[in-house]
Amino acid sequence: MENNDQKKKSLSKWAALMNIPFQMGVIIFAFTYLGMWLDEKYSNNSSIWTIVLSLLSVFIALYNVIRQVKNLNK
Repeated sequence: MENNDQKKKSLSKWAALMNIPFQMGVIIFAFTYLGMWLDEKYSNNSSIWTIVLSLLSVFIALYNVIRQVKNLNK
């Protein structure tokens, strides 16, 4: 019985780890798309919104990964 519980916990950890790249991709895509939209709407001859929001999205995605891995190790 205990062996089955360990297998289920192991599978759930793997499922959570497999989900992380998709979450990162969605976060980075959404913020970058928002930045491109803002650059088009408020054209100022530079792509500052895209740069700032894409960098911010990478930091948010990394924070999310670190938080999820910490929770998996508990």
